[in-house]
Amino acid sequence: MTQPSKTTAWHVATPCALLALLAASRADAAEQAVRVSAGDTAWVLTSSALVLLMTVPGLALFYGGMVRRKNVLSMLMQSYVLAALVSVQWALFGYSLAFAPGRWGLLGGLHWAGLAHVSASAPFAAYSETIPHQAYMVFQCMFAVITPALITGAFAERISFPGFLLFSLLWMTLVYDPIAHWVWAVDGWIHGMGALDFAGGTVVHLSSGVAALAGALMVGRRRGYLREPMPPHNLTLTLTGAGLLWVGWFGFNAGSALAANGLAVSAFVATHLGASAAALAWAAAEWWTLGKPTVLGIASGAVAGLVAITPACGYVTPMSALIIGLGAGLLCYWAVRLKPRLGYDDALDVVGVHGVGGSWGALATGLFASAAVNPAGANGLFYGNPRQLLVQLVAVLASGAFSFVASLVLFKIVDVTVGLRVSEEAEQMGVDLSEHDENAYALEG
Repeated sequence: MTQPSKTTAWHVATPCALLALLAASRADAAEQAVRVSAGDTAWVLTSSALVLLMTVPGLALFYGGMVRRKNVLSMLMQSYVLAALVSVQWALFGYSLAFAPGRWGLLGGLHWAGLAHVSASAPFAAYSETIPHQAYMVFQCMFAVITPALITGAFAERISFPGFLLFSLLWMTLVYDPIAHWVWAVDGWIHGMGALDFAGGTVVHLSSGVAALAGALMVGRRRGYLREPMPPHNLTLTLTGAGLLWVGWFGFNAGSALAANGLAVSAFVATHLGASAAALAWAAAEWWTLGKPTVLGIASGAVAGLVAITPACGYVTPMSALIIGLGAGLLCYWAVRLKPRLGYDDALDVVGVHGVGGSWGALATGLFASAAVNPAGANGLFYGNPRQLLVQLVAVLASGAFSFVASLVLFKIVDVTVGLRVSEEAEQMGVDLSEHDENAYALEG
């Protein structure tokens, strides 16, 4: 019998191997299609849009209404330009620095720079098995967008636009990205320690709150601060912005479950109850001390509650959320009241609301967290695990100290390079005209 030649065998084997590879790739694709959930993906993309809504127009209107009318456009501009600037930074290298595998748990590498290896169809199992990697990336992008926007309230009405842009870009790269890696990346050192931060109390609010304190100190007081009245020029805008923040926050917190499931429901309920309790607590404290509750007070209280419940929302029961919100309303109210006595000019109370509220929320997570709510978390002090409170304290101190010191250095670098503050004449005129040559309420040219 004649044996087939090597050439003939090769011609037969090669198509068979290619068919086998094709079949394997189709099997992998089918398995991937089963794993990726359309419902979870839709929820995370919707949540991403809700978080963007928090910045533009939510935070823009909230801050814009609180400043004097000659500076309202500058506040709107800062929020809007950060939505663009941070998104580009995030795609080029920010996401990779924050979430890609790195060394020593301090900073991610550049493996995902330019969104290389970040698939729009396949999940990255370390973060989620049911949504595409790009869905997770864009969700986290919206967190990155709002964080430096929060800081802008501290130096409102007096910072130069070039100085603001340079500081924001440096701060995102050298402060936010590292802290996000510490707390949320699978190899982050704070994450490895067991710290709990469901949706950004430490990464977003604490880091921006202490950076705001550094900014208020470095930029200095507004001209006439504590000597002349500087009331909000349009509380209608502020209340509208606060409402948009409240609505968007459901994407911020419930979306952090990364799935349309019971955990998202739990985080949603905790978020709403925390905000509600804080709004009532702030209004009651204001009524008691000043004789009347104010619109600005109830809006600020709601935001304080949303800040405080953020790290805990995926780990606590509804009744614990009420207690956390109540504490946030009272603590943040008194922190804001203390500001004139301390003498620093945090124009829009970023330190009192986000710094204090974020710290309280992170520590309260160590008190009220329950593994019965989220088995992926841990029990807190009130559920028999005092160690969790200590871990939360270490996370707060490390993240806060790093953000404060690094922010001081960055503000100084910006000041000696492009300049940090507008001139006295420009500040008197208003930064809308001096920095942007526009007037918010001009009805005619």
